[in-house]
Amino acid sequence: MKKAGLIIGLMILVSVTAVAQKYAFVDTDYIRKNIPAFTTAQEQLDQLSGQWEKEVADGYAVVEQMFKSYQSEAPLLSQEMKTKREEAIIAKEKEIKELQNKYFGMEGELFKKREEMVKPIQDEILKAIKEIALDGSYAVIFDTASGGNVLFANPKFDISDQVLEKLGITN
Repeated sequence: MKKAGLIIGLMILVSVTAVAQKYAFVDTDYIRKNIPAFTTAQEQLDQLSGQWEKEVADGYAVVEQMFKSYQSEAPLLSQEMKTKREEAIIAKEKEIKELQNKYFGMEGELFKKREEMVKPIQDEILKAIKEIALDGSYAVIFDTASGGNVLFANPKFDISDQVLEKLGITN
């Protein structure tokens, strides 16, 4: 009987403290779209990415052309010439794959540029959110942009505009 009373008492205590918690949410996509520096950085990254994608696609087009040329001339080539052409095609394809990895790989140029241009902005956003959370005594702040599984969010608890204000951006 004492155990049941203790368990019920603990449940009541937990539910009372849970009610006292403050929650809020932010939409980081909305915040980023309203920061001109982020928009500029994203446009520059998109432009750079487009240039690199074209360079890689052009390289693969050269490989494709080399292969088609090889196929049409193969009956006329000696075994030694066939081997040299095949090796040239394989070498060119390997070169293009390395270029693609250099630009778009896990530690590629695009990743490094994004870190250089976007990460400081994201760090500032996170810092502002943390400051607002501490100042407002929020227990939890959800990000609706990252799929925080928020099924309903009352707009009065959206602090996205406060974050922008903290960053010195008026909307």
